[in-house]
Amino acid sequence: MSTGANPFDVPSELPYGLPPFDRITEEHFLPAFEAGITEHAAEIDRIATDPQPPTVENTLVALERSGRLLGRVSAVFFNLAGSDSTPRIQEIQADIAPRLAAHADAIHLDPRLFARIDDLYSRRDALDLDPETAWLLERYRLEFQRAGAGLPEPDQERLRALNEELSSLSTRFQNNLLSDTNDLAVLVSDAAELAGLSEDTIAAAAEAATARGNDGAYLLKLGLPTAQPVLAALRDRGLRERIHAASVSRGARGNEHDNSTTLARITELRAERARLLGFPDHAAYMIADQTAGTADAALALLRQLAPVAARNAQAEREELQQVAAADPAHSGQLAPWDWAYYAEQVRKERFDIDTAALRPYFELERVLIDGVFHAAGRLYGLTFTERHDLPVYHPEVRVFEVHDADGSGLGLFLGDYYTRDTKRGGAWMNNFVEQSRLLGERPVVVNNLNIVRPPEGEPTLLTFDEVITAFHEFGHALHGLLSDVHYPKFSGANVPRDFVEFPSQVNEMWALWPEVLANYAKHHRTGEPLPQELVDRFVESQHHGEGFRTTEYLGASLLDQAWHALAPGERIEAGDVARFEAEALEKEGVALLAVPPRYRSTYFAHIFSGGYSAGYYSYIWSEVLDADSVEWFRENGGLTRANGDHFRSKLLARGGSIDSMRAFREFRGRDPELEPLLRRHNFIG
Repeated sequence: MSTGANPFDVPSELPYGLPPFDRITEEHFLPAFEAGITEHAAEIDRIATDPQPPTVENTLVALERSGRLLGRVSAVFFNLAGSDSTPRIQEIQADIAPRLAAHADAIHLDPRLFARIDDLYSRRDALDLDPETAWLLERYRLEFQRAGAGLPEPDQERLRALNEELSSLSTRFQNNLLSDTNDLAVLVSDAAELAGLSEDTIAAAAEAATARGNDGAYLLKLGLPTAQPVLAALRDRGLRERIHAASVSRGARGNEHDNSTTLARITELRAERARLLGFPDHAAYMIADQTAGTADAALALLRQLAPVAARNAQAEREELQQVAAADPAHSGQLAPWDWAYYAEQVRKERFDIDTAALRPYFELERVLIDGVFHAAGRLYGLTFTERHDLPVYHPEVRVFEVHDADGSGLGLFLGDYYTRDTKRGGAWMNNFVEQSRLLGERPVVVNNLNIVRPPEGEPTLLTFDEVITAFHEFGHALHGLLSDVHYPKFSGANVPRDFVEFPSQVNEMWALWPEVLANYAKHHRTGEPLPQELVDRFVESQHHGEGFRTTEYLGASLLDQAWHALAPGERIEAGDVARFEAEALEKEGVALLAVPPRYRSTYFAHIFSGGYSAGYYSYIWSEVLDADSVEWFRENGGLTRANGDHFRSKLLARGGSIDSMRAFREFRGRDPELEPLLRRHNFIG
């Protein structure tokens, strides 16, 4: 037990309000949460009982200023819960999650508070509001309505119970998945089975096995998606099958970490909550407040793309089957664990590209400094200075101070790049401090990736997919770093879920932009640049396999919609989860044996423990905007400060302070068009 004042009690005095990680211990969290909830509740009560008539200042601005202690502890805790969890962190999360849900309901279901917001809304035309404040009023009113402010008391009581249970179930799903993923890492005793893997990958697997007490063995950890990167290189078909079987069995083994009952209950409760709030199902409720507007609109896009993607995937499967048939080590039909391996053989033969041979040109330090940061400098005039004097929450985390083009301090960027047993799978961006002029705060953001750490002293060599992920996640970071809004509610990536991926997907384009690629893609030993002819072949090869990639993504997206289109009272039993999943994929025409969905239900963290429920379609929805925006950049000269400043001022800086599609139109000069996306995925010529 730590002694002394809780470091969350007062704002951090470190640069940009960086949390004082060197003073924070696990035992500070629960007291800080409890004090934060109490303090915030008192602030809300003062706003709700203010004897003065409601004004922007005593109601909306007061709400924006409230809850600062709770915000500080939440920002740190929930990043750690994902990036460096421990049994104690999981205990605290299980304890605090339902209490936070109850606290949120106490605010949104306070009739006195809603009456003040509603009164302001009724007088909005006479208040002479600036555009951002007018939008703030509109968003607050809608937020309270969607949270149940207008419901009769019995329904509100039921809603409170639903939200508390859902928060606990979501935490359980996340913790189960982390535990089962760690348990299912594949242990290999014979090095001969690892033939095809690079030396550094094998060395990292040996180190991982030793760390778990298995000296002389090799441990292959699992990434979050169904497809595991090592399958493209492993020659041993039996080991490939073991890895795939481990991947798809996560959360579905009937053990203490099984997620079937949990996810079935989550969908049941979400459907009931949607009915209480006046919607036919959870998908309708969630998407009503997104740019898509309706679940039908989201489904229409997915269903427009699914048949073409599935046909392309089937054609790819037939080609791969022929390649596999010529391999003496293969027999029978092409299986999911064979796809990546034979696709890599086709890529080598057709394009003379060995993707494993590219890794020496993608060293993490160069990718980050000379690629990701370089592109941001060329576009936005940003510079990055590493700060070794500031505390971090884990020794592997790095801190960079970000300066704007005029030399002024913009914020801090933290990079947490390596996988570990305490980190959940995938990649994401979090905020420790959100920018707002009202509070005088500048952004502190973190990117989390899951790159396998090499043995001590060896370089960190990335796959091209990991390079793209680094650029993608930094696109989210830029959304936070370049935010320039007045109110905290609108800071950075606080935009509709089906818009939030748009800036990050646009940022991916710079990974292969010639001036950027030439700056970072250099051999880690010789410094020789990646040969141009190899670049050209690699770019050409990127179109190969679009059928597989799009179909596995659409399978997950359609599965998400199927779960969240369940009507109230339509319960799926835990034992029927696999059947429901199979029937949903079959109905949508994406039930290809060799192309499983990117995530199966029991490890679909995005929708059962993350913020993407009924929203996994967001990636392809945002990609429509992304592909159209890439064309705009190409049409206007590409990597220039003028283009970067335009994208920054019209989109990134505005966060959620304006209707998102209006912001897009002001950037692009028109509504988005679908054709660039169709061309990108080889759906049209």
